[in-house]
Amino acid sequence: MKELKRYSCHMVEAFGLDRRVENYQGKRPIGHYSWDFDCILTVIEDALNDQTEYPNHEDQGYKALKSLFDRLKTENRKFD
Repeated sequence: MKELKRYSCHMVEAFGLDRRVENYQGKRPIGHYSWDFDCILTVIEDALNDQTEYPNHEDQGYKALKSLFDRLKTENRKFD
């Protein structure tokens, strides 16, 4: 979540998703709409592909965000 929260500012167009991600404490699931999920996946993918953010793919932050991205994509495929 720490890495995802770094990019919450890129989610401002998703009707409060940025605040929900930023305020998330891990105690219960984040409520979201289908378009929120698409926004999160897009923001994470953009961050992972940004060489200035993650020039080293062995970085722990990169690995954590990549793992989250892979898990979310798997879950998203279940609803397609």
